[in-house]
Order: sequence, then structure tokens, then C-alpha cells
Amino acid sequence: MRRLALLPPAAALLLALAVPPGQVRAADGPAVRLSAVRAGAGGSVTVSGTGWRPRALLMLLVCGRATPARGVSGGTNSCANGDGRAVTTDADGAFGRRLPVAEPPVPCPCVVHVATVTGARAEADAVLEIAGHPVAPLPAERSAGRLAVLSDTRLTGSSGLLTWFGAPPGRTLVFTVGNTGTRTVENPVFQVGTAHGVFAPEWDERQWHGTLAPGKKARVELPVELSAGAHGDYTVTLRYAGRVLAERPWGVARPWGVTLFWVLLCLVVPAALFRAGMAVVDRLRPPGPGGRPRHPAAHSGPRPRVRLPRLRTPGTRNTPDDSPAPARDPAARTASLPWFTPDSAPRGPAGRSSAPHDDSPTSPATPTPKGPT
Repeated sequence: MRRLALLPPAAALLLALAVPPGQVRAADGPAVRLSAVRAGAGGSVTVSGTGWRPRALLMLLVCGRATPARGVSGGTNSCANGDGRAVTTDADGAFGRRLPVAEPPVPCPCVVHVATVTGARAEADAVLEIAGHPVAPLPAERSAGRLAVLSDTRLTGSSGLLTWFGAPPGRTLVFTVGNTGTRTVENPVFQVGTAHGVFAPEWDERQWHGTLAPGKKARVELPVELSAGAHGDYTVTLRYAGRVLAERPWGVARPWGVTLFWVLLCLVVPAALFRAGMAVVDRLRPPGPGGRPRHPAAHSGPRPRVRLPRLRTPGTRNTPDDSPAPARDPAARTASLPWFTPDSAPRGPAGRSSAPHDDSPTSPATPTPKGPT
């Protein structure tokens, strides 16, 4: 402290604000520091950081063809993804993690790239020299215009009846974009990514047909569609020329129509199988007495009509309608008794009627009057 006090004020200020080797400090963003700025493949370095969001999940990667000023060219395809490490920040937004030094698939310049996995996007890079790894100049930057989102993005549209039964849900991503570069942009191609939970987004290219002169702005609408049956919390990300322009959350409701369909299917199929099984059982059931089937539905012929004789009262006469129809069944023919008169009653073995009557002229109990002889 005594030596610091003896220095000129300007020199003391520069010494206090000096950034240690291997550290990148942002004015209002997170910072990353390496224990060593040079290491060989197969070794390791300790990565520490401050200023991050508390309890945030971070991913640490060694990437090539990158600088802290330009970022990583080509995205994660330029990084050693197989040797990456994950770390969670503490309550103060700080972390420390040991990272193995692996050679990226592209030449250096190389950096240690630290980025958030969930939540608001934040990233930082620290320069790392890998001994023995080839070095190549960075590709020239595109001279095209630079686009920026000037207003909050929003998702418009709603789900229809088919979406309730599992159809792919779709929305329209609406935003206002402006050309902040020095050249005109014609028919820009945007990348729209959809990510479910903590998974990486799936990117689709969407081209907007139009021209943006320097300093001009335009309203852009891009379609966004998910797979069939998708539901849950999704994040829609907009990217242009390798830079993320905006992110928007999207909550997709569960397709309850599909659930209702399976519930009804589980009720209808067992009922149909039960009916089919009962029909087979009726066909295979043995016949009842007399060779007739037991089940009425199995009787193929017309049903017999049983006609009972009407009750007769004294003094009534037979009419053609009252006469019983001849029975076709032998059992019914023997069971029915013929109508008869007292004179035609069957006689017993002695030639007498089976039931003598008092008013009969031939009754032995009644004397026969004698006539003149």
C-alpha cells in the first residue's frame, strides 16, 4: 500500500483497474478468468467467474476460431463438445470449475466459452492458447448489413379443434427489425429455433422477402410450428447471422382430445369383444330337448301359433269361426277332445251309455209306455 501511494495518481488507477491475464471483464455483464492462458492438450485449467445470475446452470467449452470480441464463429460446431463441463453458480453468481484442455475441431485462436443453459441468455469468453494446435486467421466478416430487433417479439395465433386432438400447434412470430449496418439487406434468412425445457433448440430457416436499407425498419412475421402432440413449456429463439436477436416463451396446452379418444377406445373395444364372444358361445351351445336350439335367436323358422279353444256357454251354437282349426302337432291332436252330443256319446261294454240320463227315452229306469196292440 505504501508503494501504491508513492505512484502517480494515473498510474495507481491503471494498476488498480488492470485485468489479470486470461480474464475478460464486461462493464455490466459476467466475467470469466482462467488459471493459465497457455496449456497443452490433455492438461487442464481452472475456470472461475463472477457477475453471473445466482443459481444459474452454465456450460464450459473449449472453442476454436473465436475471439472475445467476435465470439465463436460457427457456433458450437467449433467447440470440443465431448470434453465440456457444467457448473452451477452460487448465491452470489460466482463459480469455479476445472476444465480439461481438449483440441477443438477447428484451428485457433481459441477461447474458453462460458454460456448459460437455461433462463436469460448470457455468455463470456476468455482467451486460451493450446500448445501444438494449429492456428489460422479468422474468416473475414460479412460486409452485409446488421439487423437488430427494435421491439418486443410476440407470438400471435391460437390453437384450433384439430390441435386439441394432437395436430401440430402453430403460431406466428411477429417483431420489428431494423438495419443498423451500412449496406442494404435483401431477403434476409432468419433462423427460428424451438427448445423444450432444457434441451437444445431445433433450428428452422425462415426467409423474409423484402429489402431493408441502412437505417430503415420493417415488421416481420415468421411462422413457427411444433411437432404433432407437442405440449409443455417451449422457448422460441430468433437468430440471424449467428447472433441471437430475441427469445420468447411459449406454453402449449396438452391435447386432451387424444386422451379422451384412448379412454373411449378402452371402453368400446372390450364391449365389442364381449358381444362377439357371447355370439360365438350361442352358436356353439348344444341344442335343447327335441332338437330345438335353446336360444330363441337361433330359431331360423317361423314361430308356431298356439290357438286355444274359446269358452262356450249353454245355448250358443257353433259358428264357422268357433270351430277349432285342425292341430298339426300329433300331441296337440290327442290332447284336444271332440265336441259331441248326448246321443253320440260312446257306450260301455254292455251297450249302455257310459252315463245314464233321466230324460233319455232309452233309459232302463224309465218305463216305456205301451201303445195299442
